[in-house]
Amino acid sequence: MNTSKKITRITYIALLAFLLVAPFIGLYPVFVMKLLCFALFACAFNLLLGFTGLLSFGHAAFFGSAAYITGWFVKSQGWTPETAILAGTVGAGLIGLVVGMVAIRRQGIYFAMITLAIAQMVYFVCLQAPFTGGEDGLQGVRRGELFGMISLRPDNTMYYFVVAVFVLCFLFITRIVNSPFGQVLKMIRENEPRAISLGYQVDRYKLLAFTLSAALAGLAGSLKTLVMGFATLSDVHWSMSGEVILMSLLGGVGTFFGPVMGAGIVISLQNLLADKVGSWVTVIIGVIFVLCVLAFRKGVVGELQAFRERRKAAAQLDAKQA
Repeated sequence: MNTSKKITRITYIALLAFLLVAPFIGLYPVFVMKLLCFALFACAFNLLLGFTGLLSFGHAAFFGSAAYITGWFVKSQGWTPETAILAGTVGAGLIGLVVGMVAIRRQGIYFAMITLAIAQMVYFVCLQAPFTGGEDGLQGVRRGELFGMISLRPDNTMYYFVVAVFVLCFLFITRIVNSPFGQVLKMIRENEPRAISLGYQVDRYKLLAFTLSAALAGLAGSLKTLVMGFATLSDVHWSMSGEVILMSLLGGVGTFFGPVMGAGIVISLQNLLADKVGSWVTVIIGVIFVLCVLAFRKGVVGELQAFRERRKAAAQLDAKQA
């Protein structure tokens, strides 16, 4: 194992340890849970953009539809949280499959516009459908009992459930990207015509990546509904798609930890500034994003990795010259 991998592993272990002790060092569990839900959402989006090269402007459709599905099953049907989360995730994955079958026939801005258009259709369905609560959304969604035995009502219990789900999904995404399937996705991102010339059925790989990304985004939305106790139209609004793009770009597209870092920055700023500056928090985040793009074009984590690689290359060059 080389030095960079050791550093990365130690960093991840330290962050996991921090998450495990966070409720005992004064951090508000609900805030951290919300952050982890959006970090998972950003990781799901990054699987599509960062490792497949597909820019979706409609990922809020999967995040929000799963939030509504989970909330409705828990509130109206009395389902247990794990089955409602599964229903939301599967529902988002199926919607992603349908959207992907339409969208992947186009590339570039046309692909992005198709995802945005379909996401707007989902938004209006959630606005008009009787079971979604319309503009009021679904309120008072109870956390219930996990497997009918473990009550998720206490914040600390819910917190460790969310941490466990996030860690498992993060490891799952890492495994996908490092698998042969993930290597093909990277090849499609870098040079799609060459992937086609080598005999890969590119559309199938894109569709599977899109569906996986949608399902993971849905899982994030389902968790968010249980954590916060509601699902609203803001979950399916186009601005939510913009936020997840912002998180990914801010942290570093194509990196594993970048989306987590980006989600942490955005959610922390929203939490700290919302009471002080009101709606101006969006302007402040936008200014920070512009500055970051100008100064750190690869995102925070991406620039740190590039800096480490430059230092490593310089050290190797010095060693050869010596």
